[in-house]
Amino acid sequence: MPIQPEQLAALMHEVEQEDPIDFADLPFPEDELRQLVASHLCEMAASMENFSTEDRLTTLLAVSAKLVLENLVLHVQLLRRHGLPVSENVEALLNKLRKRDG
Repeated sequence: MPIQPEQLAALMHEVEQEDPIDFADLPFPEDELRQLVASHLCEMAASMENFSTEDRLTTLLAVSAKLVLENLVLHVQLLRRHGLPVSENVEALLNKLRKRDG
C-alpha cells in the first residue's frame, strides 16, 4: 500500500477539520484511535494487493458505505435517545425512505 498509516491518520485529522468527530468522553486518546483505524485500513488494503484495481476499489467502497451507514444509524439512535431532532439532510433522507415504504 503506497500510503502509510501515519499519513492516513494525518489525512483523517485534516478531513475532521471540516467535519469534526465528537469523541465525547471516550477513555481513549483521539490520536491513538485515529492511528488504530488508519493501521487497520492500511492492513486491509494491503491484503487486497492481488485484487484487480476495480475489485480493490469496489471492496473499499463497500467498506466505506457500510461505515457511513453504521454512522448514520448510530447518529439517529443517539439523537432519538436524547430527544433531539435530526439535521435537515438526514430528515430528507429518512423521508425518502419512508415514501418508498409507503
